[in-house]
Amino acid sequence: MKTLTEFKKFLSRGNVMDLAIAVIIGAAFGQIVNSLVKDIVTPPIGLLLGKVDFSSLYINLSGHPYSSLSAAQKAGAPTINYGNFLNSVVNFLIISLVIFFAVKLVNKASRKKPAEQTTKNCPYCLSSIPLKATKCPHCTGDLPLEESVQLNPQQ
Repeated sequence: MKTLTEFKKFLSRGNVMDLAIAVIIGAAFGQIVNSLVKDIVTPPIGLLLGKVDFSSLYINLSGHPYSSLSAAQKAGAPTINYGNFLNSVVNFLIISLVIFFAVKLVNKASRKKPAEQTTKNCPYCLSSIPLKATKCPHCTGDLPLEESVQLNPQQ
């Protein structure tokens, strides 16, 4: 009974649910990418190479001629199906590009703005002093009032 309680507690944690949702969305995204590769990207590339579907490309290792991959497989001939490999490589490249641009977009959106400057250097002793300072605490030099620094008249 204790194990069941621990398992329920494990499943109810946020990280497990997030992971489960990510896996489900990832699987659905994989189907979309497979369709993109098979139905949109591969045909134009195949047209340039004279073949429409890469999955039918193979090397026959038996030495007997076959009209197609399916005929060679029906006969039990050993084949190297490099067309399926090409489809997988194109699929991987597309997924990698999509993930790259998604991460790039997230990084750009979450990039922090640089912190506003709160200090300046004393022109006499080059010590770091508060931006609104009118006298350097290190060398006691009077600092020129800069236009960009607006002092509160109540201070």
